Amino acid sequence: MSKTIKLKQGFDIRLKGKASENLVQDISASVYALKPTDFHHITRPKVLVKEGDRVKAGTPIFFDKQNPSVMLAAPVSGEVIEVKRGERRFPLEIKILADKTLEYEQHPTYNLEQISKLSRQEVTDLMTKSGVWANIIERPFGLIAHPEHTPKAIFISGFDTSPLAPDYDLLLRGEEVALQAGIEALRKLTDGKVYLSLSAKKPSKVLEGLQGVEINYFEGKHPAGNVGVHIHHLAPLTKGEYVWTVHPYGVAQIGKLFLKGIYDATTIFALTGPEVASPQYYKTYRGAQLRPFLKDNLTRDEHELRIISGNVLTGEKVNIDGFLGFYHHQVTVIPEGNYYDFMGWILPISKTSTSLSFHKGLGMLSALFPKKEYVLDTNYHGEERPFVQTGIYEKVLPMDIYVEFLLKACLANDLDNMEALGIYEVIEEDIALCEFIDPSKQKMQKTLRDGIETLLNS
Repeated sequence: MSKTIKLKQGFDIRLKGKASENLVQDISASVYALKPTDFHHITRPKVLVKEGDRVKAGTPIFFDKQNPSVMLAAPVSGEVIEVKRGERRFPLEIKILADKTLEYEQHPTYNLEQISKLSRQEVTDLMTKSGVWANIIERPFGLIAHPEHTPKAIFISGFDTSPLAPDYDLLLRGEEVALQAGIEALRKLTDGKVYLSLSAKKPSKVLEGLQGVEINYFEGKHPAGNVGVHIHHLAPLTKGEYVWTVHPYGVAQIGKLFLKGIYDATTIFALTGPEVASPQYYKTYRGAQLRPFLKDNLTRDEHELRIISGNVLTGEKVNIDGFLGFYHHQVTVIPEGNYYDFMGWILPISKTSTSLSFHKGLGMLSALFPKKEYVLDTNYHGEERPFVQTGIYEKVLPMDIYVEFLLKACLANDLDNMEALGIYEVIEEDIALCEFIDPSKQKMQKTLRDGIETLLNS
């Protein structure tokens, strides 16, 4: 039965630079990259191609030796032009120069009725070898789902409350049939329910008509759109259990695999932020190089800017020749904050720019001017300081998690307390807002991931 859950905790960061509804389709990248670093806990990737090889869209590019049945595939067809490696020859980027007309690896096709008659093993085999399996994230720990695990439920979040988040209806318009096919496939993978969570204030018109899912509504400020919050309130996770999460884009991509028999990496992303001259949407493929979309569209020199694949809370810093992250549907550009600001930690507004302090001013002024949009830079306005107990994290996190105690357990490598304090329920995105408001300026997301890695390797 459908529920409407009202969340009291949370905080909306109103950044300037929201994308208009204009969708640009005549700009495209020529180079695309698949990055093993986009996926957590892939420690032993095996690259299957070398420079000079030709690949089709959907050709397996690498796999993790710890989970060898799951293939990561090329988003486009073309020539492999570089396998960039880092320390100990760990592959960082596998770059592909795209063909003008794409060729696809072809798989069997099914209609909706045929998908409903497939076995779990048949669905799993097709998804793991085609490249779409990586859309499924497993909790605890936020890893690519292990095909041999059976989740107690699958969660899909149908809205995003992150700063300058894209409009899901614009990303998914016209994908209704593929979404329904994706739902049919996902239902084969769990003995429990497939949950779809929507915004109570503005439910997605594209997603609300899907069948075979339990729809629930959430009302509140960020992180109300985070799937971790939905899991916490609908089917809390305990030790020994698994739940899987899928972004609606991933659901559509899974559906297109079964309907068309191809790995279709077509995607739409929102280019946002106060330093973008024309914030708008672009249609491209996963892993696209960002330069074609950013050149002539930035308000100042790129070296004065922070380009982020993703949103400002959880995204990855890239340069103008960087690539769109595998799980990202947004690119954000904000000013760098490379300046010294005397006593800046105490001031709500910086003296040397028009930006607001990340940690103080926004909370004060947003209450006075709830609809005003702000320009924020990356300046911390002070150095890292002792991790003090303030009790402020619980004011923005709508989950029964004692964040400061959990993170201190992570810092101390205290496995028992990590488990007792709820590490199975959270990943980085769940505490990103806590890091934003943190007066101690701790790298909370990194601390949590380090704790998870300690637990995984214990």
